[in-house]
Amino acid sequence: MKRFLLVSLILFLTAGCVSAGPPNEVHSPEDVRGRIIGALNGSASALLAAEYGYAQTYFSTDEMINHLKVGTLDCVIMERMAAEETTASNSEVRILGEPLVEYDLRFAVAKENNQLLIAVNEALEALSDNGTLGGLRGKYFAGRNYTYTPPENITEHPGFLSLAIPIDSPPFSFIDINGMYSGLDIEVARAVSDYLGVELRIIEFDVAELVLAVWYGGADLSLGWLSEDAGDLVNVSESYAASAHVVVVRR
Repeated sequence: MKRFLLVSLILFLTAGCVSAGPPNEVHSPEDVRGRIIGALNGSASALLAAEYGYAQTYFSTDEMINHLKVGTLDCVIMERMAAEETTASNSEVRILGEPLVEYDLRFAVAKENNQLLIAVNEALEALSDNGTLGGLRGKYFAGRNYTYTPPENITEHPGFLSLAIPIDSPPFSFIDINGMYSGLDIEVARAVSDYLGVELRIIEFDVAELVLAVWYGGADLSLGWLSEDAGDLVNVSESYAASAHVVVVRR
């Protein structure tokens, strides 16, 4: 009898540890709207969370996932690379099969500046081959430890490239705690400029004006999530980052 009671107790405790939270009710991206949504503070996912529902932001991924597990959150929005690493170590949560948002990040270049477009694409190919782009994506999308180091054999050329960026779009472009321009877009632009051997100059623009800034000559380049009709005004480079925001839910 004692053995039977002990086995029953173990089974009960084990079953109780499978999922501490209520049943998941978010089964597709359409179910996200109006929910209590977790996202990392200062991330692009936090902006999406506020657009889709009631955003709760966190400085720690572990804290955010714990709130999801116990039911304080209905779901979490994360960049796919970070979400894959998070769910790999948390068996109680999973990623929905369909992304909430998918996008490619590209340079915008004036239509009349085809030589610059060719040079940028050549630089992006080289930076992809040597691991720079992968390192920067891991740094800003998954919190990996990566520091870009300019190559030692840069051949400097006269002139500069001007880059149009918004300063309030983390993790793509923002002002860091030291008052410096930082973010994925800016570090990619610096790496491209280093490859081409020219100085990079940053000009601040509103996010809605990035393509127009290149179109009317206010900047040589802009980066970011370009709409499908951007090609009517400018040319776009090869992608330097392909990513998605996904929804993480309880199992």
